[in-house]
Amino acid sequence: MSFFQNAQKVLKQNIREYGMYIALFVIMAIFTATTDGVFISPRNISNLINQTGYIAVLAVGMTLVIVIRHIDLSVGFLAGFLGAVAAIALVFWKLPVYIVIPLVLFLGALAGLVIAFPIAQLKIPSFVASLAGWLIYRGALLLVTAGTGTIIIPDDTFNALGNGYIPDFPDIGFLPDVHKLTLVLGLLAAIFFIVGELNSRKKKQAYNFEVLPMDMFVLKLILTSGLIGAITWVLAGYNGLSWTAVIVLIVVAVYHFITTQMVFGRHIYAIGGNPEAAELSGIDVKKMIYVVFGSMGMLSALSGILFASRLQSATTTAGTLFEMDAIAAAYVGGVSAAGGVGKVTGSIIGALVMMSLTSGMNLMGIDISAQYIVRGAVLVAAVIFDVATRNRGK
Repeated sequence: MSFFQNAQKVLKQNIREYGMYIALFVIMAIFTATTDGVFISPRNISNLINQTGYIAVLAVGMTLVIVIRHIDLSVGFLAGFLGAVAAIALVFWKLPVYIVIPLVLFLGALAGLVIAFPIAQLKIPSFVASLAGWLIYRGALLLVTAGTGTIIIPDDTFNALGNGYIPDFPDIGFLPDVHKLTLVLGLLAAIFFIVGELNSRKKKQAYNFEVLPMDMFVLKLILTSGLIGAITWVLAGYNGLSWTAVIVLIVVAVYHFITTQMVFGRHIYAIGGNPEAAELSGIDVKKMIYVVFGSMGMLSALSGILFASRLQSATTTAGTLFEMDAIAAAYVGGVSAAGGVGKVTGSIIGALVMMSLTSGMNLMGIDISAQYIVRGAVLVAAVIFDVATRNRGK
């Protein structure tokens, strides 16, 4: 087959996976043209990544929740509430950061287990159980901030999580205006990606699994490595890699490994594909619900920490519509509304798509009402795309 025939076949077979990357590229190209290049500037890309961080970690957890055919509406105000708890612990209880962060993450996991209890034990629909959580955490946020209002966080270490950047090598006169450690990390990321893809291809061939044609495989390596290099160079031209980006990358790497390389991950997709069959095959579905929702709660706490850190304060409105952004990011990132399909890496692309829309429209001065309409239309398009590709698959 010719190169173009191979490309057409691969694109057709993997349209669900590649569609979101194409959408992100188109959106970024449009906003780059309409803002005279401001959108793609190092400062804006760096800000975009930092703004995406607290939604991205929520989207990772929400992906797993949707994969097992549930939903969690409580995550937004849970994040806001736990961000306020972190602020109170730092400002009024005078606890150090290294105590506050694990404490808040633990409280988040506990809150997730509380939401999971009526779902797993009482068979209450997750929509109803998490809606109750939405109301409770909204009230709790207002309660803890009632006496103080906005709580200013003066702790530099905590605030660095949402605003700080990784340190650089000492200046030796080589590329003085470029963040060299970011370049090194980008190069290592590209190398790890290529080595990982080569090893994965060898394993698939060893078991006679279908793999990409060689020309398509080489093209994938070149394009992905080039994208990593381009993003790295842009970030290195500003302040380098932010701590928010580092945290998001660690979360994605851990959850990607869990869902692709561990039995636990296979159980999640088995439950999403057919809960009854999974139960009959020996999978403890109730336990998995607890674990997934507990994980969602912990990531909500992390989201609240990143948001409070970025604002350097806890506010009474923190967490508003976070859950909607996370759900939208998961769907745009390729999660199926029917469950059983979705990748945590896709959810990050989905989060970037949604936040790129917001950033680009802000730069263009588009009214907030129109922004909501556009983002809603993108979400509808993603769900329609999911249904259409699923039906075609059948």
